[in-house]
Amino acid sequence: MEEDSVPAKILAYNRANRAVAILCNHQRAAPKTFDKQMENLQAKIKAKHEAIKKARKEFKAMKNEYKSSRNEKVKSALERKKTQVERLEEQLTKLEVSATDKEENKEIALGTSKLNYLDPRISVAWTKKWAVPIEKIYNRTQRDKFRWAIDMAGPDFVF
Repeated sequence: MEEDSVPAKILAYNRANRAVAILCNHQRAAPKTFDKQMENLQAKIKAKHEAIKKARKEFKAMKNEYKSSRNEKVKSALERKKTQVERLEEQLTKLEVSATDKEENKEIALGTSKLNYLDPRISVAWTKKWAVPIEKIYNRTQRDKFRWAIDMAGPDFVF
């Protein structure tokens, strides 16, 4: 889990929260706009795949050009392109994780279990242990409500 990205860690947290919500029967109706939202997300994922494909092709062409010329300007452009490809791949991963999370949460109300059944000290300790920003778990109002837990719990908190 240490090497996972923040979106992957949040997905794991939401899956644990979802298990609690299912046990407590915190169901909800799927949002009316759910299908449209998923369509839009899938379109973004497809567009990101295309952008990555294009960037990789450009990277390969630059690499061949650098091999033949050994030009320093081409080398720096090559490194920028490599960084761009890596950034695009991270964005794609984030979109795919988001789509998975959205699909799994379609008919489950996570907010109820997170606010009423999960001890906030455990959630805070988890965020500190795995270096996940607390803002990804609790919104501003929730952070104010659970300030006592944020101040108290460290990464080694044991319930």
